[in-house]
Amino acid sequence: MGIDDKISNAAEDAAGKVKEHTGRATDDERLEAEGRNDQAAANLKQAGEKVKDAFKS
Repeated sequence: MGIDDKISNAAEDAAGKVKEHTGRATDDERLEAEGRNDQAAANLKQAGEKVKDAFKS
């Protein structure tokens, strides 16, 4: 996994957490769900990069 990918995925995960917490604090279910979806997408990307790295070795 390249450092650029790691940074991008970490940023997407962090942004998702902010959205989720903001949605929870403001009682905005849509924003909270969007944050959870962003986090899930970042986690899937990280998992995919780890699989690719495992096959490269």
